[in-house]
Amino acid sequence: MAEENAKSRILVVDDNTANAELLEAYLRDSSWEIDLAYSGSEALEKVASFLPDIILLDIMMPDISGYDVCRKLKTDIETRDIPVIMVTALTELEDVEKAVEAGTDDFLSKPVNRIELVTRVRSLLRLRHLKNELARTLSYLDELEKKPNDG
Repeated sequence: MAEENAKSRILVVDDNTANAELLEAYLRDSSWEIDLAYSGSEALEKVASFLPDIILLDIMMPDISGYDVCRKLKTDIETRDIPVIMVTALTELEDVEKAVEAGTDDFLSKPVNRIELVTRVRSLLRLRHLKNELARTLSYLDELEKKPNDG
């Protein structure tokens, strides 16, 4: 698991600098590589350059909401499999429904509990790495089936 963590990249997105830095501090003890974005548009730019394995995404942002960022990521073939955890102070059922409709994979309510954050991140990263391994294995098997039999 340490090898997976060393390779894992986390993008934290929150327009409030203190919130973003707090999440970064909670995750810093692990060997993950962490980058920060402070707006929805910056998040979309960083996804393309940083290539995160998971995204912690605030909902309420001034330029592009977390809902819209998540929706855009989940409809793009290149980014749809990146797990997104919505981190929000919103607690109304309607807000949760909107996040689910946008494609979020999980939720965390502010103020964030460090243990809950790290546990959920680890769990989604493990799932992401297993999906990637499965895709590589299926691709390999597909290639083997395409080779002519020398037998």
